[in-house]
Amino acid sequence: MPATAGDLRRMQRDLDAAAQALRDAATILVISHIDADGISAGAIADITAERLGKEHTVRFEKKIAEETVEMINSSTEDVVWICDLGSGYLSEFDRDGIVVTDHHVPDPRWRKKQTVLDSFMGIRHLNPHMYGMDGSYEICGAGMTYLLSKAVDPANIDLAYLAVVGAVGDFQDSGHSALVSLNRTVMADAQANGDLVVDQDLRFFGRETRAINQYLQFSSDPQIPGLSDNAAACLQFLDRVGIRGKEGGRWRCWDDLTRDEKERATEAILDMMPEGDRERAFGEMYRFPNEPEGTGLRDAKEFATVLNSCGRYEDADTGLRICRGDMTALKDAERNRAEHRKHISSAMMYIRDNHLLRERRFIQWFDAGSEIKETVVGIVAGMILSSGECSRNIPIIAFADSDDGTKVSARADRSLVDRGLDLSRIMKTASELVGGYGGGHTVAAGATIPPDKKEEFLDIVEDLVSSQVE
Repeated sequence: MPATAGDLRRMQRDLDAAAQALRDAATILVISHIDADGISAGAIADITAERLGKEHTVRFEKKIAEETVEMINSSTEDVVWICDLGSGYLSEFDRDGIVVTDHHVPDPRWRKKQTVLDSFMGIRHLNPHMYGMDGSYEICGAGMTYLLSKAVDPANIDLAYLAVVGAVGDFQDSGHSALVSLNRTVMADAQANGDLVVDQDLRFFGRETRAINQYLQFSSDPQIPGLSDNAAACLQFLDRVGIRGKEGGRWRCWDDLTRDEKERATEAILDMMPEGDRERAFGEMYRFPNEPEGTGLRDAKEFATVLNSCGRYEDADTGLRICRGDMTALKDAERNRAEHRKHISSAMMYIRDNHLLRERRFIQWFDAGSEIKETVVGIVAGMILSSGECSRNIPIIAFADSDDGTKVSARADRSLVDRGLDLSRIMKTASELVGGYGGGHTVAAGATIPPDKKEEFLDIVEDLVSSQVE
């Protein structure tokens, strides 16, 4: 059921109250997640605190672990502002002065600890799920952080485009080939401020930085029949539709094409696709005209990938510098991005070459062990799910070794969510039954479990999936 006018009024009241708490604070500790959404959110919070003239520190965390909870509870700062994290662990916080701007499914135990006055625990919890919305696609962590920043000062509208980066980084535009719901409010702010242009275009990755033949060759989610993974066919296609691949000795990219060339190529590509895939292949794309050309920051998908490549390789601070406009950070980011591409490519090859993907009746899974970094195994699982190499009719579960156990990432096609699947609830329930912890979104979630509990965990997950999906 969509949010009502009353829900939105209540959300604005809560935003205003949290904004006042930030204004009243002398010191602020910002804690944010390490993915594109989290880094974008952390940057928005960092700039907001700086503009308020507050003494503040920014920390990035992979997850809310026991030591993170202890650090939050023992913090001496007046306010701890937790971005793109925190909602799943509210019942474990025991100090006043906490502000959470998140979009993950909230901790159900927290409500049971509250009195009639929600502010009794001193937690300002700003999450779309609290206002009748779904945080997996209606607004992201950076979006909620931006709304709070705007409540602090409407002049912070110039940070809206960073929330768009966060939303696209969390694939919130995937289900409708466009951002929807509260994300569009954020979009409108970015457009009004001159920071965002919305294009109707093919939705493949790399339209600014990839050579056009590679843009077609590496197209995915959905793939282009006959072109994806076929270098020779892509060159033949360009010749057939009358598009020069090179100009002045250099390869052109998709954004170098004229409008007429784009229209010819787009029409031919969509004609090659099944009807359902056409809807996913064409739609809204988000461009930031004020970012430097050729940097990979003018396109939201590419900007988000730059941030992901920083955070997933323990360099979220470089992503923060980029969000703050420090172009000297791009050299460091390029090293991260090259490592990211290399690791993702080798991870996909490792799974294929070793035939790791296994299928049960209601789930499919693979165990990457120590061969794939725990910070990117979820990305790999999502890519496999969208590659056509496995069934989209059942969720995919991925395991990877972690310092504190086994990391689990779960992904599913949104059509399963429409049939009742809730991966967040499944990951939370199954992990707790084997002595771990987890949560996330209906369509993408994760957990950490003891290494010797994988089979038991899979059994529980399968039972839960079978009971949810109609």
